Amino acid sequence: MRLSLRARLTLTFGGLFLVAGVVLLGATYALFDQQLSRSDPKVFTTRLGPGPESTGEPRPDTDDLVDQTRRWQERQRDELHDAAVTSLVTQGSIALLVVGGAAAGFGWLIAGRVLAPLHRVTETARRIAGSPAADRSLHERIALRGPDDEVKELADTFDTMVERLDRSFDGQRRFVANASHELRTPLTLGRALVEVAMQRESASPDVRQLGETLLQINARHERLITGLLLLARSDNEITTRAPVDLADVVTHVTSQTAREAKEAGIAVETETAEAMTAGDALLLERVVQNLLENGLRHNFEGGWVSATCRTEGDRAVLEVANSGPAVPPYEIPALFEPFHRLDGDRIVTAKGAGLGLSIVQSIVRAHGGALTGVPRSEGGLTVTVTLFSG
Repeated sequence: MRLSLRARLTLTFGGLFLVAGVVLLGATYALFDQQLSRSDPKVFTTRLGPGPESTGEPRPDTDDLVDQTRRWQERQRDELHDAAVTSLVTQGSIALLVVGGAAAGFGWLIAGRVLAPLHRVTETARRIAGSPAADRSLHERIALRGPDDEVKELADTFDTMVERLDRSFDGQRRFVANASHELRTPLTLGRALVEVAMQRESASPDVRQLGETLLQINARHERLITGLLLLARSDNEITTRAPVDLADVVTHVTSQTAREAKEAGIAVETETAEAMTAGDALLLERVVQNLLENGLRHNFEGGWVSATCRTEGDRAVLEVANSGPAVPPYEIPALFEPFHRLDGDRIVTAKGAGLGLSIVQSIVRAHGGALTGVPRSEGGLTVTVTLFSG
């Protein structure tokens, strides 16, 4: 059983008080017993002078009287010793326990008063850490009032740390807002140009069909940018979730990448079963797309990529494996870092920017899942994504 700091302080104070009381009681008893032992009974006798029939010797009844007096004094001393033992040891111990209990109670109250500021620090930190969007609660401060002691110094240091984090997140929010504007502007302009081209009277049906496809792609990119910016603003945590079946996502993304796979001469195999989870469908689609593109681009001509999804217990599991050159095990952690790629020509199609797997890792973490990468002994990589079932 884990005891709180308040309980440990109370037990410490109470234990020290009881130990000091026992030592004091024992010392008092030892001094009293020593003083009582020194007080031996003294009997003063008076020798009677010789009488008419006296022979000069003490009378026999005088010796008996002296013995009786000595025995009486010894009994009195024993009774006094027993009374002292009863009073000091028994009653004193009871009184010590009562006073020790009272001292422990007062220690509990005092410890609570002393630790109250620490509870405020803990509650504030818990509220900030438990907020769905951590940067939204960084405005809170403890603002502890009181003497300049260690507890106030801790609270002030915590306030300073939170204030710096608040400024940092505020700068990040401004950057995200500016980036959002800069990214949306060309997409908006491109959508307007496509719409204008489609509305021309001279536009052929093929042009109109192409325009519809471009508008869908443009809208999809706009939603993706909105999702990624929302992910950045919410401190890498998804605040709005909806049921998503990974089987549908895998089927949809596979059909989108079929052309690229055909051009690269790579076979794509899928094995899907219902794998329900909760999250952002667009971001989870980006996870599958990046993993498939990674498998296609880091492969051999004539190779293969497989994508499977299933449910294991309370988890939805997505697994994407591909053939290709051997991947050193020590390179696996670095593959999920931004802008990192292995050296050498390992791809058939054009190389990416080195952001695919890092985006996958960010999205999976935002959904509270886990991501692992394992090199295949025959070459290539197996990436497994585990998410909570919806």
